Amino acid sequence: MDFRSFLCCTGGLDRKEKEKKESTWRIFSLKELHAATNNFNYDNKLGEGGFGSVYWGQLWDGSQIAVKRLKVWSNKAEMEFAVEVEILARVRHKNLLSLRGYCAEGQERLIVYDYMPNLSLQSHLHGHNSSDSLLDWPRRMSIAIGSAEGIVYLHHHATPHIIHRDIKASNVLLDSDFKAQVADFGFAKLIPDGATHVTTRVKGTLGYLAPEYAMLGKASESCDIYSFGILLLELASGKRPLEKINSTKRSITEWALPLVYERKFSEIADPKLNGNYVEEELKRVVLVGLICAHNQPDKRPSMLEVVQLLKGELKEKFAAVENDEMFTTGQAADCNDEASVADDSSSFISEDKERIQEIEKAT
Repeated sequence: MDFRSFLCCTGGLDRKEKEKKESTWRIFSLKELHAATNNFNYDNKLGEGGFGSVYWGQLWDGSQIAVKRLKVWSNKAEMEFAVEVEILARVRHKNLLSLRGYCAEGQERLIVYDYMPNLSLQSHLHGHNSSDSLLDWPRRMSIAIGSAEGIVYLHHHATPHIIHRDIKASNVLLDSDFKAQVADFGFAKLIPDGATHVTTRVKGTLGYLAPEYAMLGKASESCDIYSFGILLLELASGKRPLEKINSTKRSITEWALPLVYERKFSEIADPKLNGNYVEEELKRVVLVGLICAHNQPDKRPSMLEVVQLLKGELKEKFAAVENDEMFTTGQAADCNDEASVADDSSSFISEDKERIQEIEKAT
């Protein structure tokens, strides 16, 4: 299906919304993007994945951009391209990566974004920037709350509501002030009014997938909340969502829960923090992260509640979270077992294996 036909079939932007957005993004020519990226020079490459490559570029006015270039044209790639452009054109929030424009010439499909000088959260937690230890505790709290507020916009304020479906550290980009911007809407789904979920092929990244989504393909706002819970634990601890222990995989929740039972939050904190964190805030991040990553969707809070909990509001709600049976000894196997879910569902998602690998956009 042609890209423009997709926009026509999906209704595109409604007229008022379109008029409001028109001044914020535009169509780029292929020639312009060749010039901006020095002909997509290897030295300009920021990252590469199953979708293609991302390049740094500079426009004639000196502004810096990031250009996502699809690797291979196909109907599937065309659809993901169209979905991302359509959704990016709809949303405008300080914690969501802004669309600068797109290019669709011949079989070339490119999306142009604002360039984020501090790259991705993953690059600072696990990548080549991790040794610099630039993520102090205030920055981590700001990233946690900011990215949560971006997801709140998708779930509660966008019309129709949007499920991201690929919340992870490499999709949280950081601007010059380390403010979070949630990125990559290629897997996103628009949720019709009144719908609780959509059933779809599984897309996403192992370690972040909610069990009901990995096994049954049921995508909902709750799946994003699960992924965000894993992200919070990763942000607090500096650990990856899944770690290989001998011949088995251990999820970050399986590692964290025994420490929470014994209230050893200091042992969960990222060693790179060198003990420089606010104890009460660390406890909030860890407990909220774990309750978001609960195996049972109805136990997870909404993203609106997550923001309030992270800010230290909803004290009665937080007290209930702290006393949840999930945090009593012996409940780990019942509440969280994503490592085994990941193993059990690996064949189910094998057809998307290349696309769901952990891809660092900015390394």
